[in-house]
Amino acid sequence: MSDDWSRNEVEAAVAVYLDMLELESLGLPFNKTERRRQLRALLNNRTEGSIERKHQNISAVLIELGRPYVRGYKPLSNFQRLLYNVVADRLAKAETLDRALDARVSEPLIAPPAPADLLGCLVDRPMAPPSRHSSILADVPRPRPRTNYLERDARNRQLGLLGEQFVLRFESERLWRAGHKTLADRIEHVSDTRGDGEGFDVLSFEESGRERLIEVKTTTFGEYTPLFVSRYEVEVSSERADQYHVYRLFDFRDDPKLFIVPGDIARSFTLDAILFEAR
Repeated sequence: MSDDWSRNEVEAAVAVYLDMLELESLGLPFNKTERRRQLRALLNNRTEGSIERKHQNISAVLIELGRPYVRGYKPLSNFQRLLYNVVADRLAKAETLDRALDARVSEPLIAPPAPADLLGCLVDRPMAPPSRHSSILADVPRPRPRTNYLERDARNRQLGLLGEQFVLRFESERLWRAGHKTLADRIEHVSDTRGDGEGFDVLSFEESGRERLIEVKTTTFGEYTPLFVSRYEVEVSSERADQYHVYRLFDFRDDPKLFIVPGDIARSFTLDAILFEAR
């Protein structure tokens, strides 16, 4: 049997996935295993692993189109062109999903409860998903999403501030536990005290006393959600790479987790130009 899925199979997989995404966006429960079992009955002898990978492919397409993905389905980018086209077509008509996503990113935020072990929020940096198959998308018309929900989430100033305050508490706890109360007392919320022109949000310290420059990027979505950086942040991270750290907070509304990416942003991330300065 060919590895390529038929249009009917792809349509069925996308329909099930987008239904799960809508339920998750509304905060409603669903059972992934049961949904996968129901989907398998509509497919041509596909294995559980094959269905899982197709759902991961759908996650990757959704990110390309400015939407979040269902939690737990790590984006996998070696997708069929057919899959991309079907997802794009479905999204163009997915009014109820758009309303659910709009409500989610518009909902007022409050600071999440402080966990019993603040430093326990730190997790390993996720492994990078396979690189895009650019040839698949090179000659495919790229539909302009009515709303880029990932960007709206990233530009939410309240979310950004709450994320920075979370990191301030995290850094204070880290230095306190290491026995460096004096350094903890010197942590500075730079974006508040100096404004947004420094290229980082928080000035903290290594245990040696060396400065640690922290740019905080917060999302209410999953760990593979793209983050948005300015050209100046990239430049500062290059000039001061030995001190610079991106702190990526994710799942911030429900269960905040954090991973850290040190050094030059351009070396640690794949950068796509989405905004140009025109003169």
